[in-house]
Formats: sequence, C-alpha cells, structure tokens
Amino acid sequence: MPSLYSDHKIIDVLEGYAQPLRGIVNDYDSLIQASRGKKFVLLGEASHGTAEFYRIRAEITRRLIEEEGFDAVAVEADWPDAYRVNRFVSCVSDDADADEALSSFERFPTWMWRNAEVLAFINWLVDYNARTRRHEDVGGLGTASESAGFYGLDLYSMTSSIEAVLAYLDKIDPAEAAAARRRYACFGQFINDPQAYGYAIASGRWDSCEQEVITQLIQLQRKARLYIERDGAFAGNEYFSAQQNAELVKNAEEYYRAIFRGRPNTWNLRDRHMFETLEKLADHLEISRGREARIAVWAHNSHLGNAAATEMGQRGELNIGQLVHEHYADKALHIGFSTSRGRVTAASDWDGPAETKIVREPLSGSYEELFSGLEKKRFFLDLRGRGEAADLLSDRRLQRAIGVIYRPETERMSHYFYASLPRQFDFMIHIDETEAVRPLPSFMHKRPGEMDETYPSGL
Repeated sequence: MPSLYSDHKIIDVLEGYAQPLRGIVNDYDSLIQASRGKKFVLLGEASHGTAEFYRIRAEITRRLIEEEGFDAVAVEADWPDAYRVNRFVSCVSDDADADEALSSFERFPTWMWRNAEVLAFINWLVDYNARTRRHEDVGGLGTASESAGFYGLDLYSMTSSIEAVLAYLDKIDPAEAAAARRRYACFGQFINDPQAYGYAIASGRWDSCEQEVITQLIQLQRKARLYIERDGAFAGNEYFSAQQNAELVKNAEEYYRAIFRGRPNTWNLRDRHMFETLEKLADHLEISRGREARIAVWAHNSHLGNAAATEMGQRGELNIGQLVHEHYADKALHIGFSTSRGRVTAASDWDGPAETKIVREPLSGSYEELFSGLEKKRFFLDLRGRGEAADLLSDRRLQRAIGVIYRPETERMSHYFYASLPRQFDFMIHIDETEAVRPLPSFMHKRPGEMDETYPSGL
C-alpha cells in the first residue's frame, strides 16, 4: 500500500501530466492523433450505467469515423440485436427510427444499450452514412456496404441466432433451412432453455449437440459463394451476418456446457468469442472494402484493458484487451475510464429494475482515490512509454469496476480488483463526478432460451 507521502508526491506529478477536458472541440486531439495507424481503438467504461462514459466514447468515435476513416463500432452486445441497428444505420432497414432499431435490446439490462446517449449516437451515425452516401453517389462510388457500421460481439443470444440463421436460409435456400431445423432440433426440449441444456449435459442426462452445430456452420460456409450470388447488393453483409449467427450458436453451445464448471472457463470462452468475432468482422470489412479495416470497440474496462496486468490474469482469466495486445501490439490503442463519485444506473439484483444509485467514495489506496486528489476534475493521462507518470502509477492498486449490478454494501469484494494501470491501458480518462445514464422506455423481458447480458459476472 503506497504511503500517504508517496501519494501526495504522485498527485503533484500527475497534476502536471493530466490533460484537462474542458468540453471543447479539441479536447481529444491527442487521442485522435494516437489512433492514427491503429487497427483497433478500444474504448472502455468503469460502469455500464454512467452517462459520461457513453457520451465520451461516442464523441471520440465520431471523430475516428469522420477524421480517420474508421469503418465500424463493435460493442459488448449480442450479434443479432446489434445487427438490427447496423441495418438501420446502413439505410437498409424497415425500422422507422433509431428507437425502433434499438428495440431488440429487451433483455436485462435494457439500459446498457437502450439509453439516451446510444440513441443520440445511432441518430448521428445514420445521418452521417446518409450524408456520405449522397456525396459519394454524385461520383457514382457510394454503396450501402461502405457505411460505417454497428456490430455486436457477445454470445448470449443462442435462440435468437438460431432463428436468424433459419430466417436467412428460409429466404435463400428453403431445402437447407429444413436441414438446419433438423440439426438444431438436437436441443430438443432445451432449445428454449440452453442453461438447462448445459445442466442436462453436465449431469449426463442429455447428449451434446456440439457436432450438429459445427456441421451447420460448416454447411453454411460451404455454400457461401452460392448464397452471396443469389442475393442483392447487401448480400455479402447478410451472408456474413448469418455465418456469424451460426458461429455464435456453436460457441454458445460450448459456453452453456461449460457454465457449470464456473470461471475462468466461461469468462475465457466469452472473451475469446468476442475477440474472434472482432477479427472476423475486420476480415469481412477488409474484403468488402479492399483495404485495412479500422474498428472502435466499446465494452467494459474489464474486457478491454490488458487482463495480464490485473488480478483477473493472475487467476487464469484473459480478455479481449489481452488478446488484442498479444496479436496486434502497436496496431491497437487501449483507453480506460474511471470516476470517483456521482450516480450510476444499475440494479441491485439480477433481473431487477434499473435504479439510480449513489456511487460511494473511492476506497483508500485505489486509483480512483488518487485521481480524486488532483485539482483537475476532468482529465486524461497518457500512460504510454516510460514517462514519470506511468512509472509512478505502475505499482498495483485497487481499481473499481461497476457492472450492471451495484452493491455498495459489499463494494470491496464485489467491485474492486488489483491492477497495474500503465500495463492495462495506454490512456486513462477520469471524470471525477459522473451522472447516471438515462434509460429509454422499454418493456424488459427475458426471451426464451437466452440469459441476461453480462451474466453471470455483471461486466
């Protein structure tokens, strides 16, 4: 635990390094400059319910798209729900507006993507794509496939993804759709309750459907060229979406079989799926555009910071951030977020209602407490290289992580872990006092066969 004297010294040094955020247009110039030449810019969050985190990520992402030519944002959400939004922002959707496009986010926690900040970003994105396409159409170059997209990385939507695969095949190849129904019928009575399927496998009462879901994915891949040739201009994207849904079913089946073995099995399966989905998305965009794809990623700090620099890594867990760091090194930028106090939208229990909760004062010895000692209250730190600020922050400290559940009464056990910040992130954005994200009206319910987003970790 650092001494009080050393913390005072660190605060004095950080005061000189901290770059203030004044709410002006060039606040993030350094971050945008640092993103040049990067394939992935990972934008975290210290909670799933803080308005400023969503707002700042959107502001940075807008500039990445407009100024640096980024192609997409990939978020901690399930593929079919996010792909409905992607169709809307690409102007190939029947949805009347952004609110309707976001309406597939109907499972707990609905506020994670159905909130005012995401709605504003989706409205900007569809307008940007429409303006860009009008401009390019004048020169005869614009296509829907070149729109800046919105995609999901997560794997909880097994039932919805099965439905999406079948709907695609019904349209493109009815005979193969019938074969796919027979393969997916392997789940039997558990097709609408994959968690019970996992338990039945673990207890020896049911045979695994692993081979059937792998066969279905391979069969879809075998007919790729035929399916793409049969459809219209957006066909490559529609086929790719169907393939990703089939991939999700395969990985979700493995996830549900593993869930009764506990962490780190399920955490690692989930983050590997998200990383592999990110890579496949980049490959798809590169093929369709004939150049390197560049993607902004939105997820919790616990997914996007380098897990090897944290207590998570010590117990055998990895994450997207670690995998990106290992595979892409200097082609990626990792940006974390933190706050010390304020309000947050979260629930007290699984499937509980959204509440506006008071964020407790940070624990002694935490990064949040240290940052709260600066006179600047909205700033970011450049942690790259071996500068004095990075050196002084390299010792492990507590770091707070609020997910969709916030339990202040057990905060140390529920919401803190140890990390070395400069090894975890390239930049850290700190907003000392934050406000709760504003949920959009919704009719939350659990779709048959699907678990809540972020289950069981809350992150």
